[in-house]
Amino acid sequence: MVTPTSSASADSSEAIASDITMAIAEQRLPPGTKLREEALARLYSVSRTKIRAALVMLAKDKLIDLVPEKGAFVSRPTEEEAHEIFFVRRILEAALVREFIAKATAEDYRKIDQHLEQERKALLDDNVQVRSILLSDFHILLAKTVGNQVLTDILMKLAGRSSLITMLYQSSRDATCSSDEHVAFMRAAKAGDTETAVELMLHHLHHVESALQFKQQPGNNKKDFIKALLA
Repeated sequence: MVTPTSSASADSSEAIASDITMAIAEQRLPPGTKLREEALARLYSVSRTKIRAALVMLAKDKLIDLVPEKGAFVSRPTEEEAHEIFFVRRILEAALVREFIAKATAEDYRKIDQHLEQERKALLDDNVQVRSILLSDFHILLAKTVGNQVLTDILMKLAGRSSLITMLYQSSRDATCSSDEHVAFMRAAKAGDTETAVELMLHHLHHVESALQFKQQPGNNKKDFIKALLA
């Protein structure tokens, strides 16, 4: 996912991609919205070259779709796609948990505890973009600890798509519950209670899926993207 960097200037492609990411997260740019290069160039007072570079970054993160001969559109993950993704994740991550507990070291647990602290900070800051990334990356950390590159690659793709879905459709309350469930899972894992850890992971993934709110919520008006894009 695109994240803001302190070195990025306000009119850089990175900063523009980050701003558009937040607009998508806050649903000021609803799924399916066409992102016109010329309109965005006017909105940010930059060249279309910079806008095009920002759009490529967003497409790499699966936030937008670049359609040949038609343009760029905010990705439109469907409810059916979400159910399919979480179905596959439950199968993979049940096996992942068993391998993780068998192989994790004290240093691995320390790194994941640090990650959990970052999750809590993002939740306290109400940073929708960052919290979605961190909540997703928790699962990637487990896979990397196991050391199975094929599993890690598959899970990274699934988690990336999940992150977009949760960024769009997960409430702040449910995001907090997700982080709490990560903590509960880690408690069981540290205790070596494999079956409980597997059960907690499956419950967690089911909870995230069932709590998704696919009815679009109104965004705020920090920057009137829709008006600008229609101008």
